[in-house]
Amino acid sequence: MRHTNDKLLIARVMLLDDRRAFGTLVERHQSAVRRFFLHQTNGDEMLTDDLAQETFIKLYYSIKQFKGLSSFSTYLYRIAYNVLQDYIRRHKPTESIEQAPDIGSSSPPDLQIDIIQALQQLSPTERSIVTLYYIDDYKIEDITRIVQMPQGTVKSHLHRARNKMYEYLKANGYEYESRYRDER
Repeated sequence: MRHTNDKLLIARVMLLDDRRAFGTLVERHQSAVRRFFLHQTNGDEMLTDDLAQETFIKLYYSIKQFKGLSSFSTYLYRIAYNVLQDYIRRHKPTESIEQAPDIGSSSPPDLQIDIIQALQQLSPTERSIVTLYYIDDYKIEDITRIVQMPQGTVKSHLHRARNKMYEYLKANGYEYESRYRDER
């Protein structure tokens, strides 16, 4: 249902330059985009807001290029990923954790902090792929469209990232069974 409504809103924005329809799209997708950026910026809310705002500005100016060959959220995340990559090229990512983003209310707070710190052991590309796969629940083929890498490369980044996180968590006292899935 939401996908159909997104299509109608996108059509209104593309054909009529309907700013209210665009505002509705932003409202629907802003929390997911913010969550993505929170995981990429060590929980820096100001930077997250800036990157999310830049993403939606770029979306507004590029929405007429959306052909519908992938889902709208894949298109939106592709823009967000590009905004993140542009930011990384312009700035060195922050290395301190100012605020821990919520990664799941069912996890104990100490585990949440340790997972966030484990994410910081990853390269920006690995961190993006891990958060898209495990937190935002994208399939490998969708991630390949977002990060514009071949499927094998995405899988390699995911595998390396899991190993790095496993080693970090193991060194910090966690032992757990591997329940990773290679594909969805």
